[in-house]
Amino acid sequence: MNNPMFVLSPEALSASGRSSEKLSLPLLQSKMKCDPEGYETELILIYRQFNSALDLFRQQAALNFGSTTGVGGDPTVAKDLGDRAMFLAHVMPFFRKQLAEFPSQLAEFLKSSAPTIRSGLRCHVAEALILLVNRKIVDIQDTLALFMELQALGDRTLKKLAFSHVVQSIKRMNEKHKDERKNRALQNIMFSILQGEDETRAKRALTTLCVLHRRKMWFDDRTANAICTACFHSSSRIMIAALSFLLNYENVEDDDSGASSDDELTAQAPQVSVNKEDIYKAQHKGTSASKKKKKAKLQRAFRSMKKHQRQSSENNSSSYYSPLYHLIDAQGFAEKLFSRLQTCNERFEVKMMMLKVISRTIGLHRLILLNFYPFLQKYVQPHQRDITNLLAAAVQACHDMVPPDAVEPLFKQIVNQFVHDRSRSEAIAVGLNVIREICLRIPLLMNEDLLQDLVLYKKSHEKAISAAARSLISLFREVCPSLLVKKDRGRPIDPTARPKAYGEINVASNVPGVELLEHDDEDYNSDDGDASDESAFSGSDDDHDNKEIAVDSNEDDDDEDDDDDINSIDDDGGISDDEEEEDEMEGEEDEGLEETDGSDKIDDNEAGDRKPAVKESKARKRKFSDFDGQLIAADTSLRALKKLAEAKLGQASSDLTDGILSNEDFRKIKELKAKNDAKVALTQQGFKIPSSDQLSAKRVDPAMLEAHVRHKLSKEERLALVRAGREDRGKYMARAAIKQKKTGGLSNRQKEHKKAMPLAAKRAKVVKSRQEKKIKQQRSGKQFRGKKAWK
Repeated sequence: MNNPMFVLSPEALSASGRSSEKLSLPLLQSKMKCDPEGYETELILIYRQFNSALDLFRQQAALNFGSTTGVGGDPTVAKDLGDRAMFLAHVMPFFRKQLAEFPSQLAEFLKSSAPTIRSGLRCHVAEALILLVNRKIVDIQDTLALFMELQALGDRTLKKLAFSHVVQSIKRMNEKHKDERKNRALQNIMFSILQGEDETRAKRALTTLCVLHRRKMWFDDRTANAICTACFHSSSRIMIAALSFLLNYENVEDDDSGASSDDELTAQAPQVSVNKEDIYKAQHKGTSASKKKKKAKLQRAFRSMKKHQRQSSENNSSSYYSPLYHLIDAQGFAEKLFSRLQTCNERFEVKMMMLKVISRTIGLHRLILLNFYPFLQKYVQPHQRDITNLLAAAVQACHDMVPPDAVEPLFKQIVNQFVHDRSRSEAIAVGLNVIREICLRIPLLMNEDLLQDLVLYKKSHEKAISAAARSLISLFREVCPSLLVKKDRGRPIDPTARPKAYGEINVASNVPGVELLEHDDEDYNSDDGDASDESAFSGSDDDHDNKEIAVDSNEDDDDEDDDDDINSIDDDGGISDDEEEEDEMEGEEDEGLEETDGSDKIDDNEAGDRKPAVKESKARKRKFSDFDGQLIAADTSLRALKKLAEAKLGQASSDLTDGILSNEDFRKIKELKAKNDAKVALTQQGFKIPSSDQLSAKRVDPAMLEAHVRHKLSKEERLALVRAGREDRGKYMARAAIKQKKTGGLSNRQKEHKKAMPLAAKRAKVVKSRQEKKIKQQRSGKQFRGKKAWK
């Protein structure tokens, strides 16, 4: 504060008409913000001092002086220039006209003299420029290239400052809405730096792009393609960084300290729970102020619960994402990277990374790269380094669009090298697991003889080998049971299942799921038809009985009554004729049955007794007979003809509306499909085959191909686990001892015993206890003591 340049001189203040007292820059800054017009003279004075200091540094840069000699070697001069730069940056919103050239001077100074000046001065000037960008006085588009250059200077503090500024500025720009034009301009700057020859700047540009893409600020195709294109950079460091980002996208650590601290806080925070009592207290108990506090606390708890639920759903979601999804030319990317893999002289780890990226690209986009499988075949040996990663890459590169002939040599190589009697048990288990995963994607590679040989390993004494062989059996029970021996087939859902031939596809000729809707309509109509047939059958019998009763009762009446009866019979004539013909047909069928059963001699009386029951059962069976029986009934019955015509009209109307489905139909199809899937899931046991899309998106984990057998723990290991679970527990103490060590005062029951009660209350308590004791004795005396219960 006592520096001659940091404190305004009395001569300058007296010349401006002020008092000669000394004023510091922070105090002057606060006064300028309160009264900008009154302190314009001081501003011009400080601005001239800043310009003179800048001229000195420019001259030093022109004479190529080092940072440790000349004017730049004096720390007080550098600190004074930095303080004046920060002072002018703070007051610039109030003096935009006077300081119009100030931002360009800062940027030009950093661009020309940043490598030669001290680290503290660089950071001060950079902070001043960042302050102007944050106050939207300077556009980020004008300073983005400068801040990317500052990251390449080797100054850790400045690199961290510039990197966080770039990321936070782009994040703030895209918070409310995304400006595509501005984002595209910034991306063009970053892409040009990434494609440049300067390795340090390109590495910083790649790191910035990866962070912005992972945090979903620049989550578009252009950024993903730029990161993927970095795999072909001339620098091996940048290529390795791009490959590692593509491979470890899900496990990349967040560089943002704020985000990491938030994650740690959320991870350490206990799970918040809300019960009905808390809600009731917040609504009905306490004063208005306390209710307000309780409601606010409830709202915070609800927000915390929603956040935990959202995070858990995101963590448990099976959706897999990779920047490789956004590749515009996936085939060209895979071919170009594979050609670089064949010709590069990098170390083995880098080659494995390139191999994994190629295989994952082939699996995600279902590419056909036929030269890739013979290249893998050279490395398929049990003693090969990182063989499980190599086999996982081979599995990932297999899909149903690859010709089986191209993968067959690799498949045979795996079988011959891993699965034989002289191989180790771990190698056999890994080989069987890899064979299962490849056959899950390309089942046509397996033949009957090879499968039966592999299935014999289910009798192995090694648990890992037998489990792998049984998993292969369960796969082919679903894919192609005919390749298995009869005892290994079990009870498959579809015994005639077979894998599709290469290139075979199922072309949909109708809306998917329409057959479920048709089957549902048929079942509904059949149920209605059965109910109507039964009701019609019972109704015809009732009408017939009522009619006979009416005729019998009116035989001796007048002619008018007879005419009425005749008219009533004529009205229902169709029914009576139908019943008479049915009776005749029943009689003929009964006679035929008696003739065929001639060997069984039955008395006429017994046959006569059984005839009505046979007639009733035959009539009911004929109601549910086939279409021929319906035609016969339709010829003889007017009502049946009407029903048949209505059914034909309904079928014609359904044919006319075929192909035009309403929203209700689609909703019903969705429900039926869900029910059908639930039935299949309940009935299906064992191996469930995923679809080809799920297999292509699934990331093959090399650890899943290895043999994981849980061995039995020894006694020492089990005791160690038990003791580890008891670490948080305190020493066991009896409840009485815990009560004696209590330090929070007496309980309510203890206070009640020591409470001095009035005499009336004591007497009432004694009377109440006596009454309770008497009632208890009476209840116990009413039990059975040998007397008869009914007296």
